[in-house]
Amino acid sequence: MNSNLFDSFQLGSNTLANRIVMAPMTRLRADGTIPTPLMAEYYAQRANAGLIITECTRISPLSQGYMNVPGIYNDEQVAGWKLVTDAVHAQGGKIFLQIWHSGRVSHSALLDGEKPVAPSAIAGTGQLHTPIGKVDLETPRPLETAEILEIIEQFRQGAVNAKQAGFVGVYLDGAFGYLIYQFLLDGSNQREDQYGGYIYNRARFLLEVVEEVTQVWGGDRVGIK
Repeated sequence: MNSNLFDSFQLGSNTLANRIVMAPMTRLRADGTIPTPLMAEYYAQRANAGLIITECTRISPLSQGYMNVPGIYNDEQVAGWKLVTDAVHAQGGKIFLQIWHSGRVSHSALLDGEKPVAPSAIAGTGQLHTPIGKVDLETPRPLETAEILEIIEQFRQGAVNAKQAGFVGVYLDGAFGYLIYQFLLDGSNQREDQYGGYIYNRARFLLEVVEEVTQVWGGDRVGIK
C-alpha cells in the first residue's frame, strides 16, 4: 500500500517536508522562564518532522502552572527562543510556538504568593510540584472583566513575540483544563457577565483570543488544541 506520510504538505502558507507533526510535550527544561541551549538541541534533533509544535509557553508571570516552564513575554525569553528556532531552521525544520495560560491549574507557591486566576472561584482537582513541595490545587481568584481583556492582550503580545523569535506560526492551548478550556466549561465558568452563561458567552474569551492572534499571524498560521 502506498503512503502519503512522507510526501510534502501545504499547511496554510507553510510547506511542510512531510505530514509528520511533533505534538507538544512539556519538558520543563527552561532556566526559570528562559529557553536554554539544551532546549535548542532537543528541538533541532527532531527537526526532520514536517512540523514541530513546542511545549506550553507562558504569556505572563501569572500563567505559570509548573516550575521551569518557558515564557514568551520578555526580551530575554524571546532571545532564548531565537536560539531554538535558529537551530531548527538550520536543520531544515519548521516550528510553531504553543502559547498558554494555566489559569486555575497553578498555586500561589508558583506565583510569588499571588492566587491563581480563573473564570470563577472554583478549584480544580489534582496536585502540582512547587518550590515548597507537592501541593493540592487551590481555589483561584475570579478574574475581573478588565483583567480578561488584559489577558487577551497578553496572548496577542505573545503572538507578536513569537514572530520576533523566528517561529513560523503559533498554536493556542485550548484544552487539558487550562484557562481557555476553563472558560468554555460551565463546571468551571459560572460567571454572570458577557463571558459566562450560555455557550456563546463562554466561548467569547476563546474567540477574542483567536481574533487578536490572527490579526498578528493571519488565519493560516494559527492553530488551536
